Amino acid sequence: MTMLGMPAVPAATPPQAPGAVAFTAGHHFTVVDGADVTALADAATAPLSVILQVTKRCNFDCSFCSETLQLPDPTLGELDSIRGNLAGVGRVFLSGGEPLMRRDFGDIVDMYTGDFILGIPTNATRGLQHAKAMVGKVAFVNVGLEGPRATTNRVRGDYDLVMAGVRAFMDVGLPLSLSAVVYRSTLPALPYTYQIADVIGAGKLKMILPLRKGNALDLEVSEFISLQEAGQCFDRLTEARAVNDWRPALRMTAWTPQTEGHMILVEVNGKASAWPVYDKPDLLEPLGNLLHEPVSEIWARYRFKRNHFAKYLGQSIRTVANAGLPAGAGGHARA
Repeated sequence: MTMLGMPAVPAATPPQAPGAVAFTAGHHFTVVDGADVTALADAATAPLSVILQVTKRCNFDCSFCSETLQLPDPTLGELDSIRGNLAGVGRVFLSGGEPLMRRDFGDIVDMYTGDFILGIPTNATRGLQHAKAMVGKVAFVNVGLEGPRATTNRVRGDYDLVMAGVRAFMDVGLPLSLSAVVYRSTLPALPYTYQIADVIGAGKLKMILPLRKGNALDLEVSEFISLQEAGQCFDRLTEARAVNDWRPALRMTAWTPQTEGHMILVEVNGKASAWPVYDKPDLLEPLGNLLHEPVSEIWARYRFKRNHFAKYLGQSIRTVANAGLPAGAGGHARA
């Protein structure tokens, strides 16, 4: 079943877990039948979600970017090997760098379509070139945007190029979400970011606190807000949402023991790591290489299984559901 406004996408192979998990019109997973998160994690043989870097290249130099180490792009053959080894994963983010920098990005989408729910994190600046190739194949495109023009230009890159890409995605009917990295200096812009998300019909606005890695090592300490301040910010946005009838789901990820290591990041060379792991110098804990072994082997070595399920099912982060949809309403039912 697909929700109104979301183009039909091929059914994904579900991770092996008891109970039902849905992928919602708010572009996130949720438990739909009261299943216990720990039981889901214990029974699973593959992750709910994996981030796969298809390139390290980017045309922006975001002030929070953690991906400053440059490596060669994987070939289509290597990406196909990784695809086969990811069998059983629910969702794959085709990420970067900036994934749309690859001229063959449409070929990569075609390669992964049908096996996974696909999310595309992007700065949207190459949206005009690639929008049509994603129609009916990806569940949503997640565009990074920290706020109105002045804020986005300062923190991320060219606002006008981003919005031109957003319009290209909208013109072909691609489902959209927004993500914003939150600094102390961008807090006043967040209501405007939420307004933009509502205007473009985004499924969600995801807020993320920066991590001290890469370019973010050069940020002023004062730009990092506390967990208490993050909670207060979320509460203010929730109140503004009710007053203004904003519809996108709202999510905020803070870095706590409950979210440590929740992501599985696959780099361009196939190396899989838990991220972020706070006692590692680069925040990465190696798990193996998906060019050479199946994800079940990676999962067996992964020590953050409960954190992974809890985060992606909205149990360990701040969340508000997509307005007008009951909890658990989703485009892709999973068992």
